[in-house]
Amino acid sequence: MKNWLVFIQPYLIFSIPIFIGISTQVIKYILYSFKHGWDLNYAFTHGHMPSAHTSFIVSLSTCVGYYEGVNSGAFAIAIALSIIIIDDAVRLRVYMGDQGRFLNMLIRQLPIDKKKFPRFKERVGHRVSEVIIGGIYGFSATMLIIKLLSI
Repeated sequence: MKNWLVFIQPYLIFSIPIFIGISTQVIKYILYSFKHGWDLNYAFTHGHMPSAHTSFIVSLSTCVGYYEGVNSGAFAIAIALSIIIIDDAVRLRVYMGDQGRFLNMLIRQLPIDKKKFPRFKERVGHRVSEVIIGGIYGFSATMLIIKLLSI
């Protein structure tokens, strides 16, 4: 490792994943806008391709594993956090979307004021393919940045 890289290593462990997370959100915005039209509100959308949460946490785990070692306690914690975040992206938020869909169905069928009970978002979580692509992007882009910095 280069001498100057030793001094900024603690910052790289967190700054690379932040960059990866932001770039994933930009990619998601571009892909979503091609399909649904250009609207700045789409920049902060949840769900859809690729998963920014997954790319961020995979990038963080990759950085910790690379800079601290895969036998470190920090890497074990990063992997545990990865499992929790990816499970949330795939399973738990999909349940929230299902609940939104059922509540919207009730709102449509009951004679209630729709302005008092607005529609809930029905697509909150990710499909497995979106999480896989987010993970692949998070890992590969992180390794590319690490290799470029260590040249």
